[in-house]
Amino acid sequence: MSAAKDEVLEVAGRAVTISNPDKVFFPKSGHTKLDLVRYYVAVAEGALRGVGGRPMALKRFVNGAEGEAFFQKRAPTSRPEWIETVELSFPSGRTAEEIVVRDAAQLAWIINLGCIDLNPHPVRAGDLDHPDELRVDLDPVPGVPWAQIRDVAMVTRDVLKDFGLVGWPKTSGSRGMHVYCRIEPRWTFPEVRRAAVALAREVERRAPEIATSRWWKEERHGVFLDYNQNAKDRTVASAYSVRPLADARVSTPLRWDEVPTCEAEAFTLATVPWRFAEIGDPSKGIDEAVGSLEALLELSAQHEAAGFGDAPWPPHFAKQTGEPSRVQLSRRKREDRPVAPKGEVPPPAPGKTVGPTGRRRTTMPLIEIARAASEAEARAGLQRWRARHADVWSHLAPSDILVDSMRGRNTTWTRIRINLRNVPQSERPPQEALEVDYDPWAGYQGPDRSGQLERPKRKRTTPTDA
Repeated sequence: MSAAKDEVLEVAGRAVTISNPDKVFFPKSGHTKLDLVRYYVAVAEGALRGVGGRPMALKRFVNGAEGEAFFQKRAPTSRPEWIETVELSFPSGRTAEEIVVRDAAQLAWIINLGCIDLNPHPVRAGDLDHPDELRVDLDPVPGVPWAQIRDVAMVTRDVLKDFGLVGWPKTSGSRGMHVYCRIEPRWTFPEVRRAAVALAREVERRAPEIATSRWWKEERHGVFLDYNQNAKDRTVASAYSVRPLADARVSTPLRWDEVPTCEAEAFTLATVPWRFAEIGDPSKGIDEAVGSLEALLELSAQHEAAGFGDAPWPPHFAKQTGEPSRVQLSRRKREDRPVAPKGEVPPPAPGKTVGPTGRRRTTMPLIEIARAASEAEARAGLQRWRARHADVWSHLAPSDILVDSMRGRNTTWTRIRINLRNVPQSERPPQEALEVDYDPWAGYQGPDRSGQLERPKRKRTTPTDA
């Protein structure tokens, strides 16, 4: 078999070489890598409005949408001289040079690396400490209908307007929706996150039946407003990103009058270029609609005065100002000890050291089913558990199945837990051995995630070229 020929495209006045152009990236639709590159060139004006001038983490699918992805924060050392980079520092204390895209040629070049979606940070390369974007991620719990997500988006629009901000909606390209706001770049990441927490709580107050600001999955209902997407080092798929789904769905900007009737599956790699050519980019104007966080931060101060503490941070973040003490309870002075916490720490599966919630207490009866390298493997394990516990399964609601995408070394892995709250106590099964027992850290000899600076260097392997 002859070797695949490269194809050279003229993009924005530069020659961009596409390797393996005929490699199929979406088997169901038959779209190739070259199709994906041409898609991004066709919508480049809109895509650059989302990523332009921002450092970007590379999420590479070298074997297409159905293959395993890996995250690459550091820009490839072998790159054209016209690829821009900027050095970022992370909460762990590490640094990395990340790619900054400013034109269609640079965009095409990163797609050739096997990137399917685009994952920029909410800052510009010229000021890495002050985000210019507030990101509202509407994340539904399982079983929530699409219409409810649209309803929460409309409530979010109204809250933003009431607090002096203009929201720009888009489908996430997955299960939810996003609403972005351009803001003045004068607040730090923690301050932007504080504003996002206040926003989430206000949306929940106005629509308590359909929206939630609860971080822990077993406590959620309806649509979760994920304020932690505004924490430093978090990235979100940007406008016009193709998502690694079978139908090549796209995270598509919308007009607000489209939101009440839009359907997420209507926007794909095949349909969005036509839509873009017909109506242009609905998010055109976002860069001119710059707002202030002062009103939301004032609301946050009111929440704090009323007794609302900080909301939980992602577990890999260092201790934050306003968090409860992490000193062991037995070592605290008696007068500093809090009221006895509610709930309990669920037991781990046989042979494991931590259970469904790690070391966190919960009032929910949780058991862990699987830890797997892929969601498909985890769900296969769930089906085996279901076959053994058919009577228990009949009590479960869709929201009782908790599917978590967890961070590993440079890929994600999947954990599945079950909330037994709807199962009569006498019928609740105990924690059993995991159906799938994957350890993403097995054999790893690099730094831990404690944030310490003095640690050995990682052992690196060179990924297969896309």
